[in-house]
Amino acid sequence: MKKYLKYIIGLMIIGIGSGAYMYYKPHQNIKSSKADVSLSATEVFQAFESDETAANEQYLDKIVAVSGTVKDVSKNDEGIVSITLDAGQDMFGVICQLDQLTQHPREDFPIGEQVSFKGICTGMLMDVVMVRCVETN
Repeated sequence: MKKYLKYIIGLMIIGIGSGAYMYYKPHQNIKSSKADVSLSATEVFQAFESDETAANEQYLDKIVAVSGTVKDVSKNDEGIVSITLDAGQDMFGVICQLDQLTQHPREDFPIGEQVSFKGICTGMLMDVVMVRCVETN
């Protein structure tokens, strides 16, 4: 019995250590990270529209730099600012949600302005969605 108790305690210590490591692991700094790929809002939207499976393999959960024209700006109840970039479609576009963990020099973007963002692509839900975005110059 004592032999098994050592193993059980050892496994518990490993489990607690792994859980604490994952809980306190720092978030990836998007601002200082290098983009895996850079393209226009139209290009990324067309990639998802033509073949969503291939686009998911290429862009999903990767840091993508996207540029385009501001089509709409909104803020949800939690205070997250979302900028929709024009992708050549009337109703859809590329939504860039600003990162809440980063200080942004501005959160107001005039409609029609050319902007560039870098963020994590989470796929397509009618619009292509990017989260934890930061503006790039």
